[in-house]
Amino acid sequence: MYLIKLGGSVITDKKKECTFKKQVMDNLAKSINKANKQTILIHGAGSFGHIPAKKYKLNAGYNKQEQLHGFSVTHEMVQRLNSLVLKSLQDNNIPAVSISPHSIVKLNDHKLVSMSYDVFEEYLKNKFTPVTFGDVVLDKKLSFSICSGDLLSMVLAKHFKPEKVVFVIDEDGIYSSNPKTDKNAKLLKSITLAELKGLSTSADAHADVTGGMGGKIETIENISKLGIDTVLLNGNKPDRLYKVLIGEDTKSTIVYGDKK
Repeated sequence: MYLIKLGGSVITDKKKECTFKKQVMDNLAKSINKANKQTILIHGAGSFGHIPAKKYKLNAGYNKQEQLHGFSVTHEMVQRLNSLVLKSLQDNNIPAVSISPHSIVKLNDHKLVSMSYDVFEEYLKNKFTPVTFGDVVLDKKLSFSICSGDLLSMVLAKHFKPEKVVFVIDEDGIYSSNPKTDKNAKLLKSITLAELKGLSTSADAHADVTGGMGGKIETIENISKLGIDTVLLNGNKPDRLYKVLIGEDTKSTIVYGDKK
């Protein structure tokens, strides 16, 4: 089984509110269908979620009344994106079903308290493809906060122990430095957990309330500690996702699981 995280920066334009990259998503859906592997899919909130979440400062928790409206708006917008993702998957013969985090996840100061895994297990057992996504959720200490797609990737990897976790991003993989700002940045084809810890990471240039690449690397470190390999690849080149899923070499970065 594979766990695939579709980055919000790949399937949306993160600089333009509610801008879905339908052709990119359709191409990725075709690759997933062609590979014919059992998968759990997670997608980021992209410009559907990050922009309003930042506007209302939702990740800091409850501070004033208008944030309740912001929570509701953000939740509706990420569900809208989820519906577009589902439609693309279904159009490509993938029996995708949505599992909304706000109803199955509880946090306490951004940390996971509980998550209902049984619904994923039942859908997988019945040969469906579960699809979940970055969402706003209730938080015991803060009243509410954000459950990112990266956090979902980590906790689902810990529970299901997939063959690989695949992060579909808008770069070819992990670089020695930020390729958006450093022309001398080099793609790292493979990294161990120890090497990953030594990387310096620059913040994303676009609005992102869930940590950007720095937060992603922390997530990958935690997945590696479980002994699970993580692959990062460019979602704008959908053949690369297909090749990874069928075990062929392609341009990407693999972070090896820490095999103790």
